[in-house]
Amino acid sequence: MKFAKTLNGVVFALMVTLAAGLPVQAYDLPSVNLGFTSFLDGGPPSGPGFYFSQYVQYWTSDEFKDSNGDRLLPEVADEDLKAWISLSQFIYQSDQALLFGGKWGLDVIIPYVGLDFSSNLGALGPEDNGSGLGDILVGPFLQWDPIMGANGPRFMHRIEFQMIFPTGEYDENKELNPGSNFFSFNPYWAGTLFITPKWTATTRIHYLINADNNDPNRAYKAQGANDTRAGQAIHLNFATACEILPKRLRLGVNGYYLKQVNDTQKNGVDIPDSKEQVFGIGPGAVYHFSKDVHLFINAYFESMAENRPEGERVNVRLVYHF
Repeated sequence: MKFAKTLNGVVFALMVTLAAGLPVQAYDLPSVNLGFTSFLDGGPPSGPGFYFSQYVQYWTSDEFKDSNGDRLLPEVADEDLKAWISLSQFIYQSDQALLFGGKWGLDVIIPYVGLDFSSNLGALGPEDNGSGLGDILVGPFLQWDPIMGANGPRFMHRIEFQMIFPTGEYDENKELNPGSNFFSFNPYWAGTLFITPKWTATTRIHYLINADNNDPNRAYKAQGANDTRAGQAIHLNFATACEILPKRLRLGVNGYYLKQVNDTQKNGVDIPDSKEQVFGIGPGAVYHFSKDVHLFINAYFESMAENRPEGERVNVRLVYHF
């Protein structure tokens, strides 16, 4: 009986909160590269040519965060989000210099996302849109040849003008979707420094710019929203690794950080306290089967989350050079 009274009180409070639109005035950024890439990201592992990469990432979260980093939903909600993310990536790296010595290339990524959300809140809580195609990414890029030293490469880097197209499954009556329903421009710079021939440090730094969502989710529409625009954001991956087995195995630490720099907008007006943030870090490894086949394994444990779920990720990536 005591639990029933508590649950009824929580449900009433949640209904008031949902009516005010507070939980939906964030969680709006599109899916971006959080931990998919890590070691040796500053250049292709085998020079020019065609590459195929297959990524599988598992992300799980049992706590949604608010703008202060506290629980968004009451503990009795017992929320649980599981996401399986598959990325099939096709890269062509030319051997033809185009601008300032950078050699042109093209990157295409096709995601497939499976979402499974459950809670004790039923229809009062967020709902997932199941599995489906995600937003396709296309990025022309410039890759510079490695700067060489006496004992091998010292530094390699790349810039890519990545675009995210709204091709993914989207339902305005669901809060958790494989697709974002809006276009994003997400250029980045990636570089790898060979501190020694065996020890490397790598980073990839993105700047995310989002267009309008002209069909926002049901909670926004209940507040009279005709359109929304997720705020701009910086997100970066970082990693450092040491070669343990010559030309075979590197072990290290990998991480990511995302910070939304301005508020999400509703009908062109800023929504206060809607910026997202998260930090993740953990161990990782890359195994080189040959000069053309490479396997990356990364784990991440998240903290510092604001206005988004906080959890853990495991990422596996296989790279093949034709």
